[in-house]
Amino acid sequence: MSEKLSDTGRKTMLAPLVAKGWTIDDDRDAICKTYVFDDFIDAFGWMTRVAIYAEKWNHHPEWSNVYKTVEVVLTTHDVDGLSSLDVKLARKMDQLAD
Repeated sequence: MSEKLSDTGRKTMLAPLVAKGWTIDDDRDAICKTYVFDDFIDAFGWMTRVAIYAEKWNHHPEWSNVYKTVEVVLTTHDVDGLSSLDVKLARKMDQLAD
């Protein structure tokens, strides 16, 4: 089971994500990002690649897709806030989007 990120963990792990366009939703203790792709096929293909990792890691994003835009929210429901799993999945999402 995951643990909620400590204050130190938040500072060290979230700063690089914020630098890459992630925002912190303090109300939900979550991180959010909007990805914009060239078209629907690119957006859906990216979601499919992410889904493979999400399933493998048993950590699933909250996301929505409209045409070429995907909005993502990551939080760990088991701990009612951010955990290292959210950071891990966010990094993978960014890697797959590059």
